[in-house]
Amino acid sequence: MDRLVPLADIMSALSYALDIVEGQPAGHCIRCCWIGIRIGRALGLDDARLSSLYYTIMLKDLGCSSNAARICSHYMTDDIAFKRSAKLLDGSIPAVLRFVLDHTGLQANMAERFKAIYVALKTGPEVARELIETRCTRGAEIAKQLRFSDEVARAIHCLDEYWNGAGKPDRLAGHDIPQFSQIALLSQVVDVFHTASGQEQALSEIRSRSGSWFDPHLVEVFEQVSAAPGFWRELASDDLDAAVLSLEPARERMYADEDYLDDIATAFAQVIDAKSPFTAGHSDRVMVYADMIANEMGCDPEHRRFLRRASLLHDIGKLGISNSILDKPDKLNDDEFATIKRHPVYSAEILFRISAFEGVVPIARGHHERLDGKGYPDGLVGDEIDMNTRIVTVADIFDALTADRPYRKAMPQDKAMSILDDMSGSAIDGDCLKALKSAIAVMETGAA
Repeated sequence: MDRLVPLADIMSALSYALDIVEGQPAGHCIRCCWIGIRIGRALGLDDARLSSLYYTIMLKDLGCSSNAARICSHYMTDDIAFKRSAKLLDGSIPAVLRFVLDHTGLQANMAERFKAIYVALKTGPEVARELIETRCTRGAEIAKQLRFSDEVARAIHCLDEYWNGAGKPDRLAGHDIPQFSQIALLSQVVDVFHTASGQEQALSEIRSRSGSWFDPHLVEVFEQVSAAPGFWRELASDDLDAAVLSLEPARERMYADEDYLDDIATAFAQVIDAKSPFTAGHSDRVMVYADMIANEMGCDPEHRRFLRRASLLHDIGKLGISNSILDKPDKLNDDEFATIKRHPVYSAEILFRISAFEGVVPIARGHHERLDGKGYPDGLVGDEIDMNTRIVTVADIFDALTADRPYRKAMPQDKAMSILDDMSGSAIDGDCLKALKSAIAVMETGAA
């Protein structure tokens, strides 16, 4: 019989990955969810609607990785820092102007920076709409892949719509905006400003946006909710994760079986690979290669399923790496390479929170280790690297070599295999490489 895992446990843990992409302090989506459910209860929402609101807010940033590369290239900046600061904007022209000047082309020479600022200011509204539309559309699509309702997907799509019709991407106004979208956006603004500047600033920002960003009635409800004893203290509590997990209405509690866990891994692989145009499809291809290796090595179906999930999620830590590094066409400097080497650690930290994926942690952390001890992040040697990790490592390297990268075009398969041959026994497992070659040979024979 399949195990059943509480869906809230999985999504709350994966929301930490979304926090990283948005440059927010860990637990941002969790805190927003806690704020939003308190508002939803005050509005008298029934359990079914509270459940939908719960997942809308928890996963409001599902599409956040899809515009990272565009932000980095257009503004010539660190996309993560850009997003973190952008959430503090009130949308006024002076604030936007200061923001563009402060965040565009900081690492470029004067001429390049001036050109980037000019282009950013000239195309600002058009590019902003494009960025938000990409983010919102992709977020809604992934929500549906995660089996959430059309109501949840639409609310995620409309997250950045404003009460006065000046929002994006569709310029909805008033009650045409889904109620969940308004609650999610208000909760986001509260958490961002409370975390950055405290209770009074959070309240000031919400009040100042009443009637423009937010339904005035919703602001009134929030003021009532936030006046309750202990509201702000609990919001800042280290134990908020447990409190949020208990907020999902018991009668509407959702669970994931093994097939659903596969769908979750597949959907989040798309979030991961959307971070950079050079990683599009990477996780899916690593999954296919790892499965081919595992099949050749005689792994049973359950073991292969585990390896497919591990392959899909192994790079989730790359969500915490700026595209200014991921997409850099030149050689990385020492500091940049040190940052890249942190992504397996980030992967392990995210996946460690999810009991259903706990077995994936050693693979996610170790897929850049080498048998000779020259890998990272831990310098593991020989038998310290388990066979599952060795399989994913070979699959990962093979795809990296045969796909385009910022600094080179994809290699022909025979050249990639020659490089892997040179690595066999010193860096990678020879049996895994042999299995990959055999699987590819079988596939090519069948295609012929």
